[in-house]
Amino acid sequence: MTQGSYPDDRRYHEAHDWAQLDGDVATFGVTWHAQHALGDIVYYAPPELGSTLRAGEPYGELESVKAVSDIIAPLGGEVLEVNEGIVGSPEQVNADPNGSWLVRVRVGDPAEFERLLDSTAYQALI
Repeated sequence: MTQGSYPDDRRYHEAHDWAQLDGDVATFGVTWHAQHALGDIVYYAPPELGSTLRAGEPYGELESVKAVSDIIAPLGGEVLEVNEGIVGSPEQVNADPNGSWLVRVRVGDPAEFERLLDSTAYQALI
């Protein structure tokens, strides 16, 4: 199933998370595919500000009416900002997964970004 939109301005992790990079700050979110598989999202458990994320490891949870799912960090780094709007209204992720970012992170190794999947490779994966 490759419905939805997978913009070319970001890279994708196999665990259905996306990252946009601006200098050494990355914005993370989940893909259309992820939110569709979860169903109606009712809760977002974010990481602590200042915590260190490791690429490929869980950093928070999204809970839907169907399941609780770990959110996987596409890149490693320090959490600079949590989207409190999503904490208060997690259903926004279903409405606009490409515009509903979850955290902003100061990336430890910006070269990790190049190792993520581009839009074409991610769509081939799903």
